[in-house]
Amino acid sequence: MLLNEVDRRIVAVAVPAFFALVTEPLMLLADTAIIGHLGTPQLGGLAAASVVLGTVVGLCVFLAYGSTASVARHHGAGDERAAYGLAVSSLWLAVGLGVGLGAIVAATSGTLADELSSSPAVASHARDYLLVSALGVPAMLLLLAATGALRGVLDLRTPLVATIVANVLNIVLNLVLVYGLDLGVRGAATGTVMAQWLAATWLVTAVVRRARPARASVRPRIAEILAAAAQGVPLVVRTLTLRVAVVLAALVAAGLGDVQLAAHQVAATIVAFLAFALDAIAIAAQTLTGRTLGAGDAAGTRELTRRMIRWGVGTGLVAAVTLAVAAPWIPHLFTSDPAVRSALVPALLVVAAVQPLSGVVFVLDGVLIGAGDGTYLALAGLATLVVYVPLVVLVGATGAGFTWLWVAYGGFITARLATLWRRQRGDTWMLLGANRSAH
Repeated sequence: MLLNEVDRRIVAVAVPAFFALVTEPLMLLADTAIIGHLGTPQLGGLAAASVVLGTVVGLCVFLAYGSTASVARHHGAGDERAAYGLAVSSLWLAVGLGVGLGAIVAATSGTLADELSSSPAVASHARDYLLVSALGVPAMLLLLAATGALRGVLDLRTPLVATIVANVLNIVLNLVLVYGLDLGVRGAATGTVMAQWLAATWLVTAVVRRARPARASVRPRIAEILAAAAQGVPLVVRTLTLRVAVVLAALVAAGLGDVQLAAHQVAATIVAFLAFALDAIAIAAQTLTGRTLGAGDAAGTRELTRRMIRWGVGTGLVAAVTLAVAAPWIPHLFTSDPAVRSALVPALLVVAAVQPLSGVVFVLDGVLIGAGDGTYLALAGLATLVVYVPLVVLVGATGAGFTWLWVAYGGFITARLATLWRRQRGDTWMLLGANRSAH
């Protein structure tokens, strides 16, 4: 495919976004690999804890997506002061949500660990990981808000550098704390929290430094913070539907036994890694769609969408081939248990087959988020659950097996594609101007 001007704009955003995005799940990949070699119960504990933490952060991903869309619109319209004012308000919202949600995670860690675990040993490790990780929840949300704001003004380099440094620090700290000081699961959580706070501090400082020359206030403005929260509600609902799907899958895996739950943690981590990688084009979609709509360029927005769909297909095919070839060897990186390795290979091949569809889904999701089409995304998410829930419940009820759990995931992705494709074919989502960040 020859690169035209639109492609070059996509690549200019997507390439640095790709490297920044893939470093985020590398923290979880590092924890999974390090903890996995401690034993199957420890890996299962990380699986249960990851469901909780992933849900908390996932429900707040609107801090990144909403910030990118609104900041990009105002930046595209030339209103720097408003753009950075919205960026700072998103940081204050992240602080408030992070402190509150972190406290809830800590207070409910025991109950959540028991409900999501397949055995008492697994629950004990999950509880330890959650208690320590609760301290990092505010940092995770600040990272979302700051990264989204910087993407909105096309600063992809700062999040990239910050996340790379944080990931290197995370690996070093985890190895020292887990194996050097023999702190086990708690050591892995401690290292990750420290790395998260480093990255959060770095990016928040970058946003504040940019806000001052633009004469944007860095003090909390309650009305704007509440408006940002209200605008994020549709995206929360949209994300909640995705997290319900993830939690249901984890619950079914836990019901299948320790081996299946441990295998699920590895497979889910690989899927998350691929999702972040494919999301690079979606980030370009969010940023560039917001800018072109803010600038009143409907034709440019449509051309961007067409080209990004092609990029989604292409990157999905690359992910599919890469995973299919590597599937027999990937399990050895994460576990020494032959049973877990055996369960993983066919599941990973199913995941590989789904990747081309996922590439298009992520692109269209990014386009509509960039357009502020949150209400439709929320309704589409609910419709997708209507398809997925019976599939995953059927797997659990019939004991069909671990691989079929990921076949059901393929049905989930297909349903998402159908709803998003239908929307992008029309023009309802293409509202022009600087003032629409969500609807």
